[in-house]
Amino acid sequence: MKDNNKKKLKLKVSAIKDGTVIDHIPTQNLFKVISILGLDKIENQITFGANLESGKLGSKAIIKVSDRFFEDDEINKIALIAPHAKLNIIRDYEVAEKKVVGVPKEITGIVKCFNPKCITNHEKMTTRFRVVATSPIALRCKYCEKHTVGDQIKML
Repeated sequence: MKDNNKKKLKLKVSAIKDGTVIDHIPTQNLFKVISILGLDKIENQITFGANLESGKLGSKAIIKVSDRFFEDDEINKIALIAPHAKLNIIRDYEVAEKKVVGVPKEITGIVKCFNPKCITNHEKMTTRFRVVATSPIALRCKYCEKHTVGDQIKML
């Protein structure tokens, strides 16, 4: 670097040749993101870091998945628990594309209904929610119409 005043950048999590990097995950939600994307069940190389310095979040987590590229609807699920996450597509060690995570209109099969009397909590059926607000995130159950908001949202 020409300018001695510039901070030296340190690579705290090793680079990947091809794959997906999910950045700006709140540290406390790292393992929720791993679970919601099913990364705990795949054989691809996965590298993650937690409690990394972040100007926006104070501390953040990052996930790097080799040779895996997610569909938009698949990656948007993480908006429920990491609404400021960024997605980088890596090809030959370079960022080929950047995506911003967005909240989908409907959530299917990943969130538990907050209402203990809801049929989805007593019968074997897939949960379905409509997103009715994004800040904080609020979901309305298709079956009982109960609203589940913010910290009430629990993953299956």
